Amino acid sequence: MPSQEFCLSPRECKPGQFWSLLAVGGLVMLGTLAAFFYLEHHGHVMTGMNNQIVWGLPHVFAVFLIVAASGVLNVASIGSVFGKKMYKARAPLSGLLAIAMLAGGLAVLVLDLGRPDRLIVAMTHYNFKSIFALNMIFYNGFFAIVGLYLLTLMDRRLNHWSKPVGLLAFLWRLALTTATGSIFGFLVARAGYNSALYAPMFIIYSFAYGLAVFILVQSVMYKWNNIQVDERILSRLKNLLAIFIAACLYFTAVLHLTNMYFAKQWEFERFILLDGGIYPLLFWGGQVFLGGILPLVMIFSRAGKSPATVFFAALLVVLGGHFQMYVTIIGGQAFPLDLFPGYAESSSFFDGVVHGYTPTIWEFLLGIGGIATAFLITTAAVRVLKFMPQDDFKDIELEAH
Repeated sequence: MPSQEFCLSPRECKPGQFWSLLAVGGLVMLGTLAAFFYLEHHGHVMTGMNNQIVWGLPHVFAVFLIVAASGVLNVASIGSVFGKKMYKARAPLSGLLAIAMLAGGLAVLVLDLGRPDRLIVAMTHYNFKSIFALNMIFYNGFFAIVGLYLLTLMDRRLNHWSKPVGLLAFLWRLALTTATGSIFGFLVARAGYNSALYAPMFIIYSFAYGLAVFILVQSVMYKWNNIQVDERILSRLKNLLAIFIAACLYFTAVLHLTNMYFAKQWEFERFILLDGGIYPLLFWGGQVFLGGILPLVMIFSRAGKSPATVFFAALLVVLGGHFQMYVTIIGGQAFPLDLFPGYAESSSFFDGVVHGYTPTIWEFLLGIGGIATAFLITTAAVRVLKFMPQDDFKDIELEAH
């Protein structure tokens, strides 16, 4: 009797291609581990980071993955909490991606620590006045709650618990993203941060980035198994993505218009929007145009009904999200601190100087390792368990009517 193959779907098995995917992900992880041990030996002086810019390119990847992990769970929440049949079929894959991406994001943060071995201190000693300590609680809770949520979805005996556990997961992820955005909002010394808008803005960013990642993964899974996505499903997903993209552009505009209302913020706004070198280019060209306007044009164009168009629109949203994180995290640190407002100070510590930053290949390898981690977890889990969305089109038709 032949041994049973675990497949991405019951339709066909492709063990050769599956192992090829794992090999590609493994090669990327080898590069990440090489970068980690190199920096562990030589120190962070080998990166582009310095005493002024302490969060570099790895944090761009890490924060994006953490924010998107929260947002990708929105697909499951729409199904379980709000009772939408089409999204309920996608809830298991949504929960899997949430766990995988959060694991990838946190792995980057651990690798980027100057002393990774001191992580155990952060896990066992909490300063409840620190937003970083609170985030440790939210991250650990997210793993536990989403894991339990997946169990209720995939075990028929526990299906009746999926809605209350799904509601808990929905509220928890909102709290997690609020805490992540508040990391920046609570940094009052930085002109680029220090705004209560960062909390709700990061929530809507998470919706857009998470849904974009979900569309990419689902598209690849369907293509792998020679399945054509239904037009009704594609239409709903792309329209929801368009709403989230528009909301991201709206909150971004509100943040900068609010800053421009205060005279003390004018210099920073001029820096980030006009004469800050690379940062205005990444903001207008990357975040706003490539990650916002162009995907909207693609979605609402005549070609917007094509799965390929929606796929590339989602890919642009993901790229735009990385540009947004780069501008927010690194651009906010590059602008000089105003330590004593209303006074002039002088020292040898680059007072009033825009801080330069050039990321190195080691930082890129650390950051891309987070994506590789999420990729490997997702690929292996999808192979072993049934995460392929299985649609009941009768339910979808009844729901539409």
